[in-house]
Amino acid sequence: MQARRISRELALLSLSQLPSSLDKLQEQTLSNILLASIRTLTSEIQDALETASAELERASDFLLDSETKAADLQSARTMIQAAIEQAKNSINRVGTAVELPEFIQLANQQEVREYALSVLMAVKHEHATIDQRLEQGMVNWQLHRLPRVDQDILRIAIAEILFLEVPDRVAINEAVELAKRYSEEDGHRFINGVLRRVTNNLSQEPSLS
Repeated sequence: MQARRISRELALLSLSQLPSSLDKLQEQTLSNILLASIRTLTSEIQDALETASAELERASDFLLDSETKAADLQSARTMIQAAIEQAKNSINRVGTAVELPEFIQLANQQEVREYALSVLMAVKHEHATIDQRLEQGMVNWQLHRLPRVDQDILRIAIAEILFLEVPDRVAINEAVELAKRYSEEDGHRFINGVLRRVTNNLSQEPSLS
């Protein structure tokens, strides 16, 4: 796995856990960033398993209380399927948490840390500008209504395009890949559409040079 790809993933996972102060952020070691990322994954795993457990309990109660009509059975089946999906998500998150330290060990660790911090600092320092650009790319929707992970994937991509000189195509493709790993089923399509509208808007602006 490329160093920058690992950096993006670490930035996404640790964004909500690390300090907002740029001075404190700049002092973070790679171990701190990794620990914050794993804490995020652990929290997501716990939430997903609790949701799956509650959904299975609802399905069980529903079947016990119902007269086992076809409609009741279908409702219970839907609940069980939702629980299975939550459990799958948990397994995937466990896999990611196990893989991250190995990926980092195999990469250039200094490069991973430096780029992860560059992304984190750009997102936090330029938060207002990034969100403004994203709002302009929304159609009949608002940024704050998106799941937190989708918001952060979008912010990272725009931070890379605007402030880290990453080509539009690369930033969009990487954001889509992150969304496939961490967003909901169709999240990557939505994120792709928003980012393409934002970059189209940027390309139509007059050059300052």
